[in-house]
Amino acid sequence: MDVTETPSSDSVERRNRANNIEEHLTDERADMLVQFCRIAGVDPWDEPHTATELQNMLQEFCEILVDYLAAGHFGLYQRFIDGEERRDEIRQLAEKLYPQISETTQMALDFNDKYEIKSDKEFDKSFSDDLSKLGQALAVRIELEDQLLNVTH
Repeated sequence: MDVTETPSSDSVERRNRANNIEEHLTDERADMLVQFCRIAGVDPWDEPHTATELQNMLQEFCEILVDYLAAGHFGLYQRFIDGEERRDEIRQLAEKLYPQISETTQMALDFNDKYEIKSDKEFDKSFSDDLSKLGQALAVRIELEDQLLNVTH
């Protein structure tokens, strides 16, 4: 493209759509991290929170967690899965990272399945371990996502 040419409307539309997807993903991520920190700061056996308050916090976290996972999968990653990404460097990186991202998705979904709807009597000592493992998986996922986001710009 020479200096006087302007990008095609298709190109501009694709770039705007990609930017919207990335913005949505990072917004969902931020919401999820705020809720994760709220949950991580609660000791379900030693805090003055009622079981209902803890359950409500955990249910809200699980909903936001699934929204975040969906934003990544159906927004950012779906382009790679469907073969819509044309830039080789990005496609190759996505192919390399996607299996690891999928592992973190499964760990998060397993956490959601286990804790989305729990009564106060169902929390056991594994909750803290499960939350810690989820935090580690989310940290890995965020690092991988950031690698993809950085290369797309």
